Amino acid sequence: MTLEPDQNTGGPRLRLSVVRDTTIVATLIVLGLYAGSAFLIPLTMALLINVLIIALSDRVISMARVPVWLANIAAVTVVLAGLFVIMYILGSQATQFARSISTYETQFDGAVNRVTGLVGNDVTTFIRDNLVSIDMSYVARVLLSSATSLLNQFFLISLYVAFLMAERLAFRKKIQLAAGNPETGAEFTTILDAITDSLQRYVGVKTFISLVTAGISYSVFKALGLEYAETWAVLTFALNFIPSIGSIIAVIFPAMIALVQYETIGPFLIIVLGCGTIQFLIGNFVDPALLGRSLNMSTFLVILALTFWTTVWGLIGAFLSVPLTVCILIIFSHIPALRPVAILMSLDGRLGDDNVPPRTQ
Repeated sequence: MTLEPDQNTGGPRLRLSVVRDTTIVATLIVLGLYAGSAFLIPLTMALLINVLIIALSDRVISMARVPVWLANIAAVTVVLAGLFVIMYILGSQATQFARSISTYETQFDGAVNRVTGLVGNDVTTFIRDNLVSIDMSYVARVLLSSATSLLNQFFLISLYVAFLMAERLAFRKKIQLAAGNPETGAEFTTILDAITDSLQRYVGVKTFISLVTAGISYSVFKALGLEYAETWAVLTFALNFIPSIGSIIAVIFPAMIALVQYETIGPFLIIVLGCGTIQFLIGNFVDPALLGRSLNMSTFLVILALTFWTTVWGLIGAFLSVPLTVCILIIFSHIPALRPVAILMSLDGRLGDDNVPPRTQ
């Protein structure tokens, strides 16, 4: 921000006009994000899916030495087919869950009584008083409508991805032409490369980790005979993209269903202790080891971004909070006036190419 000397102290003083203009612009951006969510959310998801496809395509090229067009087709097919399977499972089993929700409501009291021996009467009374009042049929309708909405948006996202892939090679040339001069074009290209590299690493690693976590959890669910095991496995995969709280929610949902479904407390404890330990180990050891410090984001910023994007874009915003904040941090780091803000957003104050992993060709 622009500073001017303070006549009394001789130090810099922030101009009121700059604060005013910055506040107005920030407010308009937030309002635009909120008002345009129906358009921006599918576009943002298409951009992230496009980044994942490019990363997978580059990996296929490096391993199999196949032509670029063939690698692109293979990557698009794998990613879009995987997304369709996920949305289909959620859409179909959400309908079954909505139809059987009344059964779970009648079994809830018995499940709460089974918990009494573990947590005590006081906690049991608190659970009963707060959870019995929840309208489970409303929750089921929300889940069903959300799953249907995701399935409907899948086709729009697929269309966006197809056109983004079609213009992949021509996009860099258009940036150079639009920049007007080589220096500006090189700066835009540097920013784009930094964003692409960071997002490819984040999306690729998180997808791999989430698949492993969901696969292990699904094995536990099927071994126990848990109802809607496929849905809970898909939710485990998806919720692992939500920082901090996602892995906790991924354990709570199937654990509560196990508590209601079974007459004994054993399956509930297996899911809580077994899946909870897996989530803890992967989230605290495997995830940081694979991602390293490449994103270089402040832990407080991650929580702040999660709160902000969830408020603006709802549940989808929670999934997109880290990738979107990574983009903002990288853009700020390449703008001299906003570089101090990027330093505050970073984990250790260091910015630059040393935080960006080498790009896979």
